[in-house]
Amino acid sequence: MPSDAVFYQAAALCLTYPDDDFVARLPLLRQAAPQLRSFTDHAALTPPRELAAHYVQVFDFRNRHSLYLSWWRDGDTRRRGMSLVRFQEIYRRHGLEFSGEELPDFLPAVLEFTARTGDTSLLTEHRDALEQLRTRLTDYGTPYAGVLDAVCATLPTAHSGARR
Repeated sequence: MPSDAVFYQAAALCLTYPDDDFVARLPLLRQAAPQLRSFTDHAALTPPRELAAHYVQVFDFRNRHSLYLSWWRDGDTRRRGMSLVRFQEIYRRHGLEFSGEELPDFLPAVLEFTARTGDTSLLTEHRDALEQLRTRLTDYGTPYAGVLDAVCATLPTAHSGARR
């Protein structure tokens, strides 16, 4: 198991909708991934209903904070379809079949893939997108920015050439 596996799995959980299971796992997440402590401390002190409403406000109303990595490069174009197929092909090459309710480029799914395989190539390839998302979350003033800060800190330096 890769040394960062627990961290990537914890980050994936932090970036999914904060349901009752997430709230129940918070003490374990706080202990297992100290890099995420600023977010998990916030989540532990925030009433569950308020935490869920904040998640929806941040991620579900506009693409400005999209958790779909191919959107940052391709937008809502035909190219995006090919990008999604490529994500699925990479999962298959590692013996994994993507069957989630979300698209295969959903950041929590990519983080979980990274945790399970140790392959950071999808995260590294989309580093520019992660940086853009991180910057927008920081500017928005949400604690979710801390999760992106921690994820980006595990990756090589970003290339320039952001498109969005």
